[in-house]
Amino acid sequence: QVQLVESGGGLVQAGGSLRLSCASSGRTFSRYAMGWFRQAPGKEREFVAGISSSGASTGSADSVKGRFTISRDNAKNTLYLQMNSLKPEDTAVYYCATGRSTYYSGNYYDYNYWGQGTQVTVSS
Repeated sequence: QVQLVESGGGLVQAGGSLRLSCASSGRTFSRYAMGWFRQAPGKEREFVAGISSSGASTGSADSVKGRFTISRDNAKNTLYLQMNSLKPEDTAVYYCATGRSTYYSGNYYDYNYWGQGTQVTVSS
């Protein structure tokens, strides 16, 4: 059983930055890809960024490309999302998730463990 806990969310003005963290209690963290998803009220879950098990490969949604950076520290069993140049449209609950394989996917159904989420609110 894998447990994930997100932290680092909060209220920030447009143009500001936040760094989200996702701590995993699993001992096999380094074996699996990880991803960040977000969900705004009344909207579907949206892929934000993904990273392979080793961290060698990453990808992100067009809406955040150039602004968000995903990374991981396998020695600390921790996933990160650095968010810069935040926009009001980025307001959502952000979730981290563990993938089913070593490579990331943009589809939510390719992830089988999820954190509780952390709220990010960007004011205009």
